[in-house]
Amino acid sequence: MYRSAIELLHKWRQKKNKKPLIIRGARQVGKTWLMKHFGQTAYKQMVYINFDNNQQMRHLFETDMKTDRIITGLELYAGYKIDPEDTLIIFDEIQEVPKALTALKYFNENAPEYQIICAGSLLGVALHKGTSFPVGKVEFLNLYPLSFSEFIRAMGKEQFVELIEKGEFELATTFKQEYIELLKYYYYVGGMPEVVANFSENQDFNEAREIQERILAAYEQDFSKHAPNDIVPRIRMLWNSIPSQLTKENKKFIYGVIKEGARAKDYEMAMLWLADCGLIHKIPRVTAPRIPLKAYEDLKAFKLYMLDVGLLSCMVRLNQTVLLDRNELFAEFKGALTEQYVLQQLITKQGLKTYYWTNERGGAEIDFLIDTGKSVVPIEVKAEVNLKAKSLKTFYEKFSPSISIRTAMLDYRRDDWLLNLPLWAIEAVDTQT
Repeated sequence: MYRSAIELLHKWRQKKNKKPLIIRGARQVGKTWLMKHFGQTAYKQMVYINFDNNQQMRHLFETDMKTDRIITGLELYAGYKIDPEDTLIIFDEIQEVPKALTALKYFNENAPEYQIICAGSLLGVALHKGTSFPVGKVEFLNLYPLSFSEFIRAMGKEQFVELIEKGEFELATTFKQEYIELLKYYYYVGGMPEVVANFSENQDFNEAREIQERILAAYEQDFSKHAPNDIVPRIRMLWNSIPSQLTKENKKFIYGVIKEGARAKDYEMAMLWLADCGLIHKIPRVTAPRIPLKAYEDLKAFKLYMLDVGLLSCMVRLNQTVLLDRNELFAEFKGALTEQYVLQQLITKQGLKTYYWTNERGGAEIDFLIDTGKSVVPIEVKAEVNLKAKSLKTFYEKFSPSISIRTAMLDYRRDDWLLNLPLWAIEAVDTQT
């Protein structure tokens, strides 16, 4: 299975002054597979350490932070000599041994020749518990579920991805029905690696749904196992409210949807916990579309999305026949799935920061604004073929962005101020702005 993050790992390896790398991401997005695959294909050997219930390794890091002693211990554990030039050292579930996290600082300062990659599913949660963290001594890589292009590759359609990557939209449009069918599959299957691997091999929607249900059940178990007892019920209530939040016409997060009378202060910790786990994405509203967008955040208004469109369709029990046959029952939830899908593709793009905008009266809304670092680009999302772009037109007339994007089930077309980008090609957004 191809993951585009492997290219970022190769770039990391080529750096002269690289620091230990930490891969962040939700449980079951493929962090362990990615690290091992990189170690097996890019190095002569690797030392893989899983800190979960590993008392021997826990003891190794408890004594002191002398890197030569730790390396000797790792060599004894692995059974062979570590060559700094061609050995990848992998620390998995590193949050289970906080002193291993601390040790990364000393490796960076005293033994930078060793190449170390780490991951931890609940690493963000561990850090908020006061774990000592090597600030400025490590690098980060965020890993998400498979993007739509990665899904297409997993389905054995690499050439379809290459057309979009090359910007050959006219030829791609010739095969738009194939792209649309694949997109329907992606709405249902999503990008969780285990689900995609099974579906690409068996084409069985029921099996895909069973795996998704297991993943969701595992997340629910994490709530009880790892979260403070007093916020577990609020985590569950907030988590389960997200589908209904996304079906609202105005998708601004409303605490009252969770529970009548609910207030922000009651759910702040629950929201932070879910975000730290990588299970939700919090997209803030901005008051003005100016660079940098972060300076114009409205701290009281935001939208919440899940980590994966397939898990979202599983939570609402969307049946594959409803999705694939374009049944009218699908219409009510179609907009929510489409917006979730678009957000999921945007956040995989390096260097893009995502927000949304409404005017003060709330009469005009832009689903997403992206900050490219050089300009602000508005993106309006439509579930099917919808040629009206009233809010986008209002935004353009008021702020005059260099380019505005409408993404829907329509063909690629670029006019003076408006770019029509097909939903199935939304990942090309960074090459078109």
